Amino acid sequence: SCKVFYAKDPLKIVRAQGQYMFDEKGEKYLDCINNVAHVGHSHPYVIKAATKQMELLNTNSRFLHDNLVQYAQRLTATLPEKLSVCYFVNSGSEANDLALRLAQQYRGHQDVITLE
Repeated sequence: SCKVFYAKDPLKIVRAQGQYMFDEKGEKYLDCINNVAHVGHSHPYVIKAATKQMELLNTNSRFLHDNLVQYAQRLTATLPEKLSVCYFVNSGSEANDLALRLAQQYRGHQDVITLE
């Protein structure tokens, strides 16, 4: 069920900067797929923050760490009281899986309707 984009003429992307991706021939493509609208590829602030964190600790959120609590507090301070709980996940797939499990637990139903 996994499809290759541009199957007839596949792209070999080798780097990205800002909102663009570049193939092995140096051709530039506007990236409309990879969530770059947030900050873009190779954003210096993100690289600096990621490097700083990886120099300290590079693990997932299953272990306790003060940064998780501090981030959750900063995030929930911007939201209504009803949205005062954070669940940290690794991807959109994990977020969808968690949302589905929470809804099933809350409603007591296992039925799901999905639209294509």
